[in-house]
Amino acid sequence: MNPIYLAGALAAGALVAYLLVALFNAEEL
Repeated sequence: MNPIYLAGALAAGALVAYLLVALFNAEEL
């Protein structure tokens, strides 16, 4: 697998996870 593609996918996954956590935290407040 292309390392650059893997890094991009990992960054996208981390961003999505961060947004989900931020949304969940906003709902909790």
